[in-house]
Amino acid sequence: KRRSYANPISSLPPPAENAGLYKGLKELKELIASYQGLKDSGRGASIVNSIVTTAITCNLDKDIPIVSTNAEVDAKNMDNDTRDLIVGKVYGKLMEIESRLLPCGLHVVGCPPSAEEAVATLVNIAGIDREDEGIIALPQILAAAIGKDIETIYRANDAGELKQVQLLQDITVASRLMVNEFVSKASDPSGRLAAGALGALGGMFGNASVALPWGDALQGTMFENKVDVVASRKLFEYLRFCLEQIVKDNELGALTEALNGEYVLPGPGGDPIRNPKVLPTGKNIHALDPQAIPTSAAIASAKVVVDRLIERQRSENDGKYPESIALVLWGTDNIKTYGESLAQVMLMVGVVPEPDALGRVNKLRLIDLEELGRPRIDVVVNCSGVFRDLFVNQMNLLDRAVKLAAEQDEPYEMNYVRKHAVEQAEELGLSIREAATRIFSNASGSYSSNVNLAVENSSWNDESQLQDMYLNRKSFAFNSDSPGSGMETKTAIFKSALSKVDVTFQNLDSSEISLTDVSHYFDSDPTKLVASQRKDGKMPASFIADTTTANAQVRSLSETVRLDSRTKLLNPKWYEGMLASGYEGTREIQKRLNNTLGWSATSGQVDNWVYEDANDVYMKDPEMQKRLMETNPNSFRKMVANFLEANGRGYWETSDENIERLRNLYMEVEDKIEGVEK
Repeated sequence: KRRSYANPISSLPPPAENAGLYKGLKELKELIASYQGLKDSGRGASIVNSIVTTAITCNLDKDIPIVSTNAEVDAKNMDNDTRDLIVGKVYGKLMEIESRLLPCGLHVVGCPPSAEEAVATLVNIAGIDREDEGIIALPQILAAAIGKDIETIYRANDAGELKQVQLLQDITVASRLMVNEFVSKASDPSGRLAAGALGALGGMFGNASVALPWGDALQGTMFENKVDVVASRKLFEYLRFCLEQIVKDNELGALTEALNGEYVLPGPGGDPIRNPKVLPTGKNIHALDPQAIPTSAAIASAKVVVDRLIERQRSENDGKYPESIALVLWGTDNIKTYGESLAQVMLMVGVVPEPDALGRVNKLRLIDLEELGRPRIDVVVNCSGVFRDLFVNQMNLLDRAVKLAAEQDEPYEMNYVRKHAVEQAEELGLSIREAATRIFSNASGSYSSNVNLAVENSSWNDESQLQDMYLNRKSFAFNSDSPGSGMETKTAIFKSALSKVDVTFQNLDSSEISLTDVSHYFDSDPTKLVASQRKDGKMPASFIADTTTANAQVRSLSETVRLDSRTKLLNPKWYEGMLASGYEGTREIQKRLNNTLGWSATSGQVDNWVYEDANDVYMKDPEMQKRLMETNPNSFRKMVANFLEANGRGYWETSDENIERLRNLYMEVEDKIEGVEK
């Protein structure tokens, strides 16, 4: 909102639902249920073999290393613990897919969500502790009801302990039942949330004799009559507030007020799940005070992610710490999270940002090595153009933090920032402070690396051309020692810093937008560029932090692309929702395919089966071809072209039959668009 006459009006995100399971994934869940009932009988081993076979058919073996593709491996030769671990790992991955929130179709301005759509959103709102409000998350309330701690269950679930995976699933199901029972009382006969029906919820709150807001949802479960009623009532009172705000939307009203030149009430923007206070929608949207971030809560969340990222890399790299991490800072993401990724950068180098007496975050505290308990990790930070414009004070803070770490007289093996700065100072003939330049972005007034535009228009010859574009547009450095001088070209330092990178890293912080939903993520991905700059030519490890749920995860880039593909591009629930939105929905499907191609170009982390399965869904089925053609022929033509391009560039190996079909399809679509009749 940098144009003074702009009046951006907030709207709800698209209606969200859990991704669910389909085809082989659904069959896998049924097999796991059979195993749990029959594992102590003679059939346990054969069911595990079936689970492994089906998991491989569903390409889950890439995500679960313990699932062996060796045909000679037989569950009969395994002990019960090993079988349970295999089943637990597969079950955990299935639940991760099934519970992922995804937008189904597009939001219609002024149309409140259905009760079913509200349930998925409210379950996620209820899944987060809100210390400022004194609200305990629903999963923790349910875990405490049976004498457990939810964080312990999360960690055991991640480790694949079958009993704990099942327990977490029981908690998830109970959460949905409670919220579903609650929401059902607030919907009208059409299934939509209704402002009038919300009045009926008022009687659920008050003294203990009043009916419970979640009704009989817990009857017959292990949680029945055990939950903390006071804490639960407080949470459901908060959920009632959230429901009221959703229904109150004034999107159409604000639109007409703005068009009439009238005053539109201002309000903050952000993710309604993380911060329901951004509701109701239909406000003149604004961001936050840029000098107030990162907040203490953002720093605490950032520490969890940084610790898990470093631990994940160590576990896959013989216990060695990464010496340098290349990461991206987004403007809108830092607004939504109040500076989480900003705090991550500082914690990596072992520095904590602190507020002054007026609450402005402009001071730095160096964490001593004993307290840090690990080496200071070097960073290469790529700031988006919007971040550069909005958060110039934070860029100053970041640059000071890195240079502070570089100037510490500490052993090289405990301070990789200093180690690399000293090497670069000698290599480039600079002072250590100059050599420690690590905060990069576009030139002032410029945005994006334009890699996304080249991919979208198929206007690139080879990957080196994309990498040159990135280098030319993203090698402008911020220097806190010369305030007001703007961004300076520092290509040599940028290349030198990238040549030492071991890990590339990005954050996902909203269920509304993921890796393949927009082109910005691959546009800023330097994975293959780093490999081209490294002296050994080695591809860096690449990770994505997912903080869209209370159980923050650090996954590899390839794992995240697979998860995204399973829950969206290949998921009937997602693509049927998009197709129901007509012309624009078909364009959204095509965008996901194009962005998947972009990830192949910048990282090489897209599996062949993703293209193969997408081809089966969209190109092999004549009925699907017809629907795509009728709703948006131009996007359908682009989809066919994307498949042919993926094959032509070597990202997708497939049969000659598939390629021939695609070529014929392309000519048919061209003729129909041009009005040629045969």
